[in-house]
Amino acid sequence: MKTIGLIGGMSWESTAVYYSLLNREVQSRLKGHHSAAVLIHSLDFHEVAARQQSGAWDELGEMLAGSARALAAGGAHCLLIGANTMHKVAPAVAAATTLPLLHIVDITCQAVRGAGLRQVALLGTRYTMEDGFWAARAAQNGVEAVVPDAPARDELHRIIYDELVRGVVRDESRRTFIRIMNEMAENGAQGVALGCTEFGMLVQQEFTHIPLFDTTMLHALAAVDWALADTT
Repeated sequence: MKTIGLIGGMSWESTAVYYSLLNREVQSRLKGHHSAAVLIHSLDFHEVAARQQSGAWDELGEMLAGSARALAAGGAHCLLIGANTMHKVAPAVAAATTLPLLHIVDITCQAVRGAGLRQVALLGTRYTMEDGFWAARAAQNGVEAVVPDAPARDELHRIIYDELVRGVVRDESRRTFIRIMNEMAENGAQGVALGCTEFGMLVQQEFTHIPLFDTTMLHALAAVDWALADTT
């Protein structure tokens, strides 16, 4: 089994979900007392969010590159960035080491195409929805990512930063999220990419008929596939 290196803390709530998913999936596949080989470099989200707000993306790129180097030095065999938004600096992370970076957009788009779809509504932070990096990477994978209108983007961003990253899950916010999903589907979206690694705390497939693509779950399961690829 190869060791998975996870850059986390963005937020720690979703990093905890990653850790649980990685270990549960390895145990499910290998049985017995098996668990995942994982190294986590967890950042202080206060420092990350402050730089996001000020637009200091170069600083964030170097911060995450430092995490990548620390994980490589610790013996990781691959890298995960445990946040959709921070894939904006994925090129800096990928360049920091020789380790493969398992990109959350590539993995999500593989699932979208596997479901026979070519377009999804992208719901996430304002940065993820508006800055273009997620949609551009999706386009390279043959998937069109469309985003909601400005009021919906503002509300989704608020739910993430005021609630989910703090572990707060509110029924009212779930209803808002489902309303936004339904509006996107009515406007032609074939599915919904949960483009924030905390969104799985709020909604699951059972809440809607619209195909959901949980980026956190897909990312974690792909990492297990990679880590166990040579396991007999």
